[in-house]
Amino acid sequence: MGCAHGKCCNRDSSTSDEDAGHHQRGIRPYKNKDGLTQRSLELVHVPSHNFTLQYSSLTQHGYYPDTTDRENQDSFCIKTQIQGNPNVHFFGVFDGHGQYGAQCSNFVKDKLVEILSSDPTLLDDPLKAYNSAFLATNSELRDSEIDDALSGTTAITVLVVGDTLYVANVGDSRAVIAVKDGDRILAEDLSVDQTPFRKDEYDRVKLFGARVLSVDQVEGLKDPDIQHWGDEESHGGDPPRLWVPNGMYPGTAFTRSVGDSTAEKIGVIAVPEISIVRLTPSHLFFVVASDGVFEFLSSQTVVNMATAYKDPSDACTAIAGDSYKRWLELENRTDDITIIIVQIKGLSNQSGVGTTDSEVHSRPCQTGGSMNQSAAIVPPLMHQRPLESDVG
Repeated sequence: MGCAHGKCCNRDSSTSDEDAGHHQRGIRPYKNKDGLTQRSLELVHVPSHNFTLQYSSLTQHGYYPDTTDRENQDSFCIKTQIQGNPNVHFFGVFDGHGQYGAQCSNFVKDKLVEILSSDPTLLDDPLKAYNSAFLATNSELRDSEIDDALSGTTAITVLVVGDTLYVANVGDSRAVIAVKDGDRILAEDLSVDQTPFRKDEYDRVKLFGARVLSVDQVEGLKDPDIQHWGDEESHGGDPPRLWVPNGMYPGTAFTRSVGDSTAEKIGVIAVPEISIVRLTPSHLFFVVASDGVFEFLSSQTVVNMATAYKDPSDACTAIAGDSYKRWLELENRTDDITIIIVQIKGLSNQSGVGTTDSEVHSRPCQTGGSMNQSAAIVPPLMHQRPLESDVG
């Protein structure tokens, strides 16, 4: 969910395609050489705790009937053995938006992991290193040749350090982990979407002078004084967005991103929220995906679908295909869709600290009126207890 007109506020957002030799698989009502890219099944061992990560990824170009030559603005990064360490691995999805969204997401996916990899304090203080990497990446994007005035990218990333996950989020993409609970497998969100639906984020951007209004409110179809839009699951396709005090831009539906220098003036920041999870044998796999997946699929639905497949590459294909289908059923277009699924194989209580549930460490999120330059740690994430009909 990006800016007011689809993924960006500038309707003139098409750029030329890059022929990367992508596979011609997937559900598409149009012919496009840049349609779908999928990595085959890959494995990496984590010797410190004697378990294996088995993973696959997929990115599906969105269907935009008015701009069929539009680039896929999503990108992803998988880098194993950070700093040559066999116990440190990185997985990230970046969802670009705006006229130069593709350039922004590709710049950030390369630069963020490059800065992390070169930080000598990474293993001593992962939180500090993660936070510094996001802020430095944002600064380098600002100083690059890419125009980020009305363009940028969200970022959802997972850093695996031994048996611990560090999940850093900027924007409204999402990470979810599957947790075995008796005979059920539950979805536990590892990140919280940063949008004006959240009161803490709403209050923070209002302190910077942002107007928070839906498109209907901006266009005079609804009362702008009503500052309540329900919840994110029932916004009806017209969510609250951020606007400058005396203008009809930028219209971002998220409150944090990398880039978006204009929106930064009204509180859209690149400071990540970071959660920490100690893995246990009850953790089966985690999913990192853009909001093209989660716009119409709940976290529990995604976990249910992934559970049905032994091979994560098959699960990626199924989830992307169902997401694409639902977009076309409910909209006249689809978003770009990107997903990484990482299965956790062979972790035992003897491999590390044995607990019966997620162990999430946190400290309070600072949401004051000044630009927060330290990582915000989200509150402990509870199991998302689904309706019985949602659980397979």
